[in-house]
Amino acid sequence: MVNTYTQIHLHIIFAVKYRQGLIHHSWKDELYKYITGIIQRNNHKLLCINGMPDHIHILVGMRPAQSISNLLQDIKADSSRWINEKNFLKIKFEWQEGYGAFSYGKSQLKDVITYIENQEEHHKKKTFTEEYRKFFQSFEIDFDEKYIFKELI
Repeated sequence: MVNTYTQIHLHIIFAVKYRQGLIHHSWKDELYKYITGIIQRNNHKLLCINGMPDHIHILVGMRPAQSISNLLQDIKADSSRWINEKNFLKIKFEWQEGYGAFSYGKSQLKDVITYIENQEEHHKKKTFTEEYRKFFQSFEIDFDEKYIFKELI
């Protein structure tokens, strides 16, 4: 887009279906590289990616030519297909429906990157559910837990 200038930084969080801890440390870096490729293929800029066995955090410089939901659809569909084709698990891998996307200004990026990079340390003190609720509260987003925190049936 000629003469279109933006600075859109999004912190995106999404979970493994039923928040199962299926992302194993032996292949998580490969997964992060694969997701990085998806983001770059869609002409966005990955600033940071990290997570835990049950969820992922991504900080991305977003281009306005694609919606957030379309980007996440690409990331989730392509990465789950890749995980399943690689046979990393004995069960079918799926991401949970939905995601959280939170916007930040440039001056806040260093703190967000530090937060994402230190997920392992952070989650020694706080569960994913507690963390996710805190984001909704901090950003004053109304939510219904029955849609966000899908339990294993």
